[in-house]
Amino acid sequence: MSRKTNFVFKVLQVVSWIIFLGLCIQAGGFIFNTVFTLLLNPAGASKFWTEVDLSALYHFNQSHYVTLTVLMCIVTVLKAVLFYNIVHVFHTKKIDLTQPFNSFLKKFIDVVAIISFGIGLFSLWGAGFTKNLMDDGLHMPNIADLSLSGGDVWWFTSVILLVIGQIIKKGIEMQQENELTI
Repeated sequence: MSRKTNFVFKVLQVVSWIIFLGLCIQAGGFIFNTVFTLLLNPAGASKFWTEVDLSALYHFNQSHYVTLTVLMCIVTVLKAVLFYNIVHVFHTKKIDLTQPFNSFLKKFIDVVAIISFGIGLFSLWGAGFTKNLMDDGLHMPNIADLSLSGGDVWWFTSVILLVIGQIIKKGIEMQQENELTI
């Protein structure tokens, strides 16, 4: 590999670690605040993680509060799992650029596509749930502040990754045929 490629891989590895750690902290904050508010201090809903005010929802219906915060936790945990997989790939160094089409890369792309689909599913579910609460007249924070925005983009990414996975599958077949003919 050239020096430039090595540098790019190192930068991507550092950025992936930073994003992974940030998502772990955010997921932990969501989980902690949800449990803290439910078990110890209901006033915690007014200053949820990142200063989001969910007190109106908490006082309106605690089961709706639990549903929304669990959806927020699931989305954030799935994002952290996604970046864990990326960090893991960099750490294990199983990507071989001399033979880029291999079963490990195909499996990695498929896993990332499935996780992206899950993030999209739960994001859209949470956004729809929030919209229904707003339609009922409840004052709710923006879905971006709840980390539930962009569900359609995650689904779009999932489809793109599935297509790339199929291209890699065909590349693996062609690479194996090429190795047999040599």
